[in-house]
Amino acid sequence: MPKVSLHPPGTFCWIELATSDQSAAKDFYGSLFAWAVRDFPMGPNEFYSIFQIDGADAGAAYTLRPDQQAQHVPPHWLLYIAVADADETANKATALGGMVFAPPFDVSDFGRMAVLADPTGAVFAIWQAKSHRGIGAAGVAGSLCWADLQTSDREKASSFYGQLFGWQFTLGKEQDPSGYLHIKSGEEFIGGIPPAQHASPNAPPSWLIYILVSDCAAATRRAENLGARTLLAPLMIEGAGQMSVLADPQGAVFATFQLTR
Repeated sequence: MPKVSLHPPGTFCWIELATSDQSAAKDFYGSLFAWAVRDFPMGPNEFYSIFQIDGADAGAAYTLRPDQQAQHVPPHWLLYIAVADADETANKATALGGMVFAPPFDVSDFGRMAVLADPTGAVFAIWQAKSHRGIGAAGVAGSLCWADLQTSDREKASSFYGQLFGWQFTLGKEQDPSGYLHIKSGEEFIGGIPPAQHASPNAPPSWLIYILVSDCAAATRRAENLGARTLLAPLMIEGAGQMSVLADPQGAVFATFQLTR
């Protein structure tokens, strides 16, 4: 299995589930993606659950904190982006019109992080790694493989992320200004921004994570049998693969993706 030891600045390095039922979420994702789970104490009766694939970290889950619940924050997946300096990046994000939801803070000796939002409102986290580099599994079923930014103003969003992380943005082969915009970090394509007309009118600006699967249709059926809701039935993307969008039993939204063989 390909393993990742380093996430260059500007690349996606971690995914984290905030949920209303951590035990149920562990059962759901463990059954769906064959993720093993390791629980680490965070405090009295609190655990941080690390999802793993063959011993390599794939992501994590925790129970929504009381302050999040008081603000009616729904269950969600949070996408982390690697940075060289969390403080510098947070300051730059603010100067570019972004918002800081959680100022930079140390997570023990694992790393330093902050929670931000772009000028259109999509929330993400930044991670300055120390002892914990982030996701260790790549290119195998159950691993993060892509992320889409859902936003109503992709010109404003692309300007923000381009200046903050040095991302480049390219249109698909049809070169249609209203088409899908690919995100490139360095030499690697890591995600995209769909045209606004393809987004759900009721969905707020947000990042959507994609998890690699060997069979999208089968994974979608299994998710449904485990209590998930299908928001987008398996859809073929020409020249790429097949995807579906799901909401887990607690409501957190994610996508599955099967590569074209």
